[in-house]
Amino acid sequence: MKTLSFAFFFFTHGFLAAQGVATPFTEAARQGIRFEVLDSIYRPALDQDSTKAVFHRREDQFQKAYGALFGDLNSYLKKNGFAWKKNVRCFNRIYLSPEGKIDYFLFHFQPGELESKEENKFSGLLNSFIQQYEFPLKTRTRFAQCSPVIYKAR
Repeated sequence: MKTLSFAFFFFTHGFLAAQGVATPFTEAARQGIRFEVLDSIYRPALDQDSTKAVFHRREDQFQKAYGALFGDLNSYLKKNGFAWKKNVRCFNRIYLSPEGKIDYFLFHFQPGELESKEENKFSGLLNSFIQQYEFPLKTRTRFAQCSPVIYKAR
């Protein structure tokens, strides 16, 4: 059954990864994009078990590049007229290709953190950002990283 689920997911959503998809977890679920399936395809960038971690012995390098991704995103948002009205907490799960392209950027804001108009604008800009963004570290395998983040008002 797991193989069938994977095959169905791959054939129905494999084309999306070529474009990059940025969407809230709830919308991803409605589209049939399940992070549990993605987690079975993408290895963890960092993991306590060094045999699982894609960036084992390169943790500092990865963390610097991962932080830069959010710095670049914030610059892109600002350049495109998006400003956070207050500090906003968000949880992200990002899936990347070996070449550093973002295949999926799933996110979740706590209810009440953003007005729906603001979240829609963020989502649209995030989708545009991931189409052109390239993570600087390359690997031999797909990888993923999740994290909480606080987007700061400026």
